[in-house]
Amino acid sequence: MQVDKITLKDIGLFDNEESIGLISHLNFCKSNGGKMQLDHFLSSPLSSISSIEQRQNAIAYFITNIHFVEALKITNGTTLVIEKFFDTGFKRIPTQISLPAAYWYQFISASDYSLLRYSLEHIILFYENLNKWVSVFESINDNPIIEALVQKIKKYTSHPSSLANLPSSHKLENPQTVLTYCHFFLYHYKNNTLQLLEYYYELDAYYSMAMASKNYHFVFPRWLENDTPIFEVTAAIHPLVTNAVDNKLSLSHQSNLLFLTGANMAGKSTFIKTIGIVLYLAHIGIGVPAKKLELTLFDGLITNLTIADNIMKGESYFFNEVQRIKNTIEKIIDGKNYFVLIDELFKGTNIQDAMKCSTAVIEGLQNLRNSLFIISTHLYEISDGLKGFSNIQFSYFETAVQEKELIFHYQLKEGVSQDRLGYLILEREGVVNLLKNISKNKY
Repeated sequence: MQVDKITLKDIGLFDNEESIGLISHLNFCKSNGGKMQLDHFLSSPLSSISSIEQRQNAIAYFITNIHFVEALKITNGTTLVIEKFFDTGFKRIPTQISLPAAYWYQFISASDYSLLRYSLEHIILFYENLNKWVSVFESINDNPIIEALVQKIKKYTSHPSSLANLPSSHKLENPQTVLTYCHFFLYHYKNNTLQLLEYYYELDAYYSMAMASKNYHFVFPRWLENDTPIFEVTAAIHPLVTNAVDNKLSLSHQSNLLFLTGANMAGKSTFIKTIGIVLYLAHIGIGVPAKKLELTLFDGLITNLTIADNIMKGESYFFNEVQRIKNTIEKIIDGKNYFVLIDELFKGTNIQDAMKCSTAVIEGLQNLRNSLFIISTHLYEISDGLKGFSNIQFSYFETAVQEKELIFHYQLKEGVSQDRLGYLILEREGVVNLLKNISKNKY
């Protein structure tokens, strides 16, 4: 599934100055390298049902063995020590070193020897724990991802005989033993060990995705082989919202556009982002924050949620809105399946222009039955002219008012919102009184 940088920003994948992103919320990696691999996975949606289901199954196996993987003693410190070991310019260790020569090296190069011994302890621990992981996961023979990872790790942990006779990390008192094995890793097994680190980072990323799926109660979606798009979700929530209210949504070829209304702060933007996150995570293979999801594979996710003017280029907010809509249309007319999310169409122009432009865009987009759309707007007036299209759904978020206090239910309802609460909010926040005082006092 294709996405661009704007979409990744819109759904809140990455951290920014104001808040942490989804990518940090899902990070349970034990190592920096694992975090980098996780970032790669989370930034690269998959493009086939088979590859998605293989990743889902691999994550499921990690969940099944989550306590075992969690107990592995490889830490970020372990990986950093190993990387530093190969980057440090130690005094050259002889190819064949006798016990007296080893004691002499320990005496003459005490600081080097101390670091060598410390590093070897971490290298041995690293190999020991990878072998433990292989011993548990090599029995899994119905998942290509795990089978490949097992074989790659076994290739470098089980072949020279030197590795079969590694001493315990707690039994490195003999300097001859320490220097012999350090010589082996430094001069004969450097690239192989560094490659194993890369495989461990992949393992660590899968552990992180499994932990996130387990801790946040994500569910794996059911994928449908269908030529036309289908998206049916039950009890979807935004994973970064505390005590989030869940909602359901069903879109298909027969009903492919949701016309969404509601007052400010009623929940429209959060709901749209929730659907974007659900769709995106489904195509990553990690599972989704919902109780149930059935969907077809989508070729792309396109969002128009956060648009800004460009002062340097002299471009207005409205101009950039138009350009983003134009780019979206040019992309989705290729006959492929897209999911398009648009929040507040044409809010950068006057209401008459906005109504005319919004109507034209919605009437045109609804003809593209190969794609699904959610479009939110404050312009409830244009809904009457759209009700003649059988494939357009109308939903809204209701806001109640009790003694000038706003009550938000965040529950999606069928129909079109008639709420107009802007002045009430202005009044509630004391702006109206401030303005009245200006008039009275004439500062």
